[in-house]
Amino acid sequence: MLAETSPLDVRMLEKIPMNQLARIVRIFLPSRTRGFLRATHREYVFGRAMKQFLKDPGACAHPGNPIIIDLIYGWGNEGWSALDEYIAGCIAKAMDTDGPTLECGSGLSTILLGAIAHQRGQKYWALEHTPVWAARVQKYLDKYKLDSVVLDAKPLKDFGAYCWYDAPLETMPDSFSLIICDGPPGDTKGGRYGIVPVMRARLKPGCVILLDDAGRDEEFAIGKRWESELGTSFEFLGAEKPYIQLTVTGEKKPVEECTSPN
Repeated sequence: MLAETSPLDVRMLEKIPMNQLARIVRIFLPSRTRGFLRATHREYVFGRAMKQFLKDPGACAHPGNPIIIDLIYGWGNEGWSALDEYIAGCIAKAMDTDGPTLECGSGLSTILLGAIAHQRGQKYWALEHTPVWAARVQKYLDKYKLDSVVLDAKPLKDFGAYCWYDAPLETMPDSFSLIICDGPPGDTKGGRYGIVPVMRARLKPGCVILLDDAGRDEEFAIGKRWESELGTSFEFLGAEKPYIQLTVTGEKKPVEECTSPN
């Protein structure tokens, strides 16, 4: 029966060119069955790619790596998952990080970078405001026994001029070496600005901040403001899906009182 589809059956499907397979599926199978097959295939591809990734994460630190492409597909959230350029950049920085990492927002990157932190004996903190999404990420963290990852899920907090994560500052490290910033959503009041005023004292000199979605005007403006407040400069990286990289120096400027980060 269809519900008994095995990994071997999925491998047989992989031999059919994707465009032909998609056409066959659309013509002959009802929507419910199509959804089941798609989910089964994604799960198989993800598990296979994750095994390869865990063997050698550093080999995936380059855009276009087929393992990363398979992980993005297998995760099944292409519309929201960072494209391979950003993920590859995050992996490259994670491989060089010598201290705790903080991620704003959670997803595929939490699992991949959390695995790197776990292998290197480091702590990885991820902040998430959507309970359903946090539960999905935690399911995979448990599956791969990534207990170095602390996933903190709470509603966003209103700080007046902006909203940001309600970070558990009392239990977090005194300093972070790497910040992965792909949340909260862009339509949040203040966007992603809040990480600097809230976490400012924990951004040690040399800390790298990677800000996703820099092709959007809002993120670019936030990057420019961080550049000024942290007394540093940023690099604009990525061709298809730009992102910003800032390195914190020891010369931070006071955060100005304001009503908007733009």
